[in-house]
Amino acid sequence: MCGITGFVGRGDEQTLHRMVSTIKHRGPDHQGAAVVGQVGLGSTRLAILDRSAAGNQPMTNERGTVRLVFNGEIYNFKELRAELLPRFSFRSRTDTEVILRSYEAYGEKCFERLHGMFAIAIHDVARNLLFLARDRMGKKPLYVGEYGDTFLFGSEVKALREHSAFRGEIDREALREYVQYEYVPTPRSIFRGVRKVSPGSYLRIASGSLREETFWQPSFTADKTLTLSGALRTLDTLLAQSVAERLVADVPVGIFLSGGIDSSAVAYYAVAAGRTAIESFSIGFGERSFNESREAHAVATALGTTHREATLTASDALALLPGIAATFDEPIGDVSVIPTYFLSQFARRHVVVALGGDGADELFAGYPTFQADRLADVYRFLPRLLRKGVESLVSHLPSGTSYFSFDFKLRKFLEGADAPRRYRHARWLGSFPPEVQGELFREPYDVPNPFVHVDERVREASDANEAERTLYLYQRGYLMDEVLVKLDRATMAHALEVRSPFLATSVVEFANRLPYHFKLRGMTTKYLLKKLMKGRLPAAIISRRKQGFTIPLALWLRGPFRELATDVLSPARLAREGFFNPSYVERLLAEHLAERANHAKRLWTLLAFELWYERWGRGGR
Repeated sequence: MCGITGFVGRGDEQTLHRMVSTIKHRGPDHQGAAVVGQVGLGSTRLAILDRSAAGNQPMTNERGTVRLVFNGEIYNFKELRAELLPRFSFRSRTDTEVILRSYEAYGEKCFERLHGMFAIAIHDVARNLLFLARDRMGKKPLYVGEYGDTFLFGSEVKALREHSAFRGEIDREALREYVQYEYVPTPRSIFRGVRKVSPGSYLRIASGSLREETFWQPSFTADKTLTLSGALRTLDTLLAQSVAERLVADVPVGIFLSGGIDSSAVAYYAVAAGRTAIESFSIGFGERSFNESREAHAVATALGTTHREATLTASDALALLPGIAATFDEPIGDVSVIPTYFLSQFARRHVVVALGGDGADELFAGYPTFQADRLADVYRFLPRLLRKGVESLVSHLPSGTSYFSFDFKLRKFLEGADAPRRYRHARWLGSFPPEVQGELFREPYDVPNPFVHVDERVREASDANEAERTLYLYQRGYLMDEVLVKLDRATMAHALEVRSPFLATSVVEFANRLPYHFKLRGMTTKYLLKKLMKGRLPAAIISRRKQGFTIPLALWLRGPFRELATDVLSPARLAREGFFNPSYVERLLAEHLAERANHAKRLWTLLAFELWYERWGRGGR
């Protein structure tokens, strides 16, 4: 695992070294940088396989005609190496060199052969080309800035900022999308002129121009020949293989164990692989409804892992916020960045690689919103007068602060229940729907289609039915641009590599071919996975409701976080910056503090942006 950066066009080696230095946290074991012609390649290395100097980057072939930098892990590199051995000799045991040789053998077609998580820059010196490629699920980040005759790229935006061509202008449309979704959807970024490389794609940069090509796209063509028993056998085989591949490392490996079925399944297969003693890590909270440590401990005991737990307090969280603001150089409104950052810091004291259960919810319809979808279909058939009565009743419910409280669930449900199915989930997951943004923004503006991002994704999933398109929206939205971004930044801030067995290409392609009723049956989410793990995990783990990895934010905003919120969201500060309407935000905060409403989700979305803007939006480095 590493960080990469570089440029095409204007620039020198001194600039490149500055760009590399900003992402040193991603790879503390080695930093390398070299400029050939008008192309600079830089890398920071976290050595996982073949920790010798033979794996350092930039890596170049013997003739100096091809060189590359790479961030990620290629899990089929041994098979590719065996395929290439008749034609090439190898100087290392790294997957980096396998990519280099694969490009020499197959050109840009090599990206189709790579299975894993990756962001790659390949400079074809002989042809004067630069290729920038990103893995199929967007696991690894890759930003590109285009400024006239100069292109900048990097694993994080902070690397691009060190180049004189960078312009830090906030994209107002991206800001609108941020408050709506809690993240800036790919390919846009929060800065004008900077984009994210699309997943399963590569950019070809030559002669001052840029062209994007797609080498992989999810397919939802259902395999109607699949039986339930056959699907169980196949999923069992694929997960066992995926976890085993992700245990391969020359450094200690552990498991992020939440006590939910996803991470518990990963832990089961890791223990079953029997390659080494497995360490597992979890965190807890003093507030009972948010605390999953008891369930995590039960799984660890049942599977026999060496389990370590830590407790996150409000004072711990406050102390972490400056580091989090420095880490996230693009705003993200998911409050679970705090416990994820804390867990990463804790686990890094013991291991260098961790496996997690991310991706299972988006593949197997695991979120409560998939259940809500079915309820919304029924709700929409109720007489309008009856629905008005329900809405009035819900509006008068007292505000709760427990995890996913009853009143919060009902209010969020009503926020999206009447919307078309393709827009429901964006409303349920996000903070500020379009009709509220007129009050939020100081200078409101009309947007012809506020859900254009959703519509673009729906068009991409042309072979999917309506239910499957919802899964695609999660895979190409919430998972990629929020969950995986949070995970990448929080872990790499501590030089910890995280691997996600559910996001193996084989697992993703199989899951997307499954009939939808193998995923959501009645109101049972992740039906196939739960059936597979029956008898392998404690029954209480399989049957427990989905619980997100979050903190008691509503409660903490009225207590330990109160001073922070009052200061950061003060009317004077908001008026000075000119983005948000001070009186509207002041009302949100006052209602929350007075316990007249639970505005925690919206307040945190604004707090996260303001903390980010203080660190990065004003030209900070």
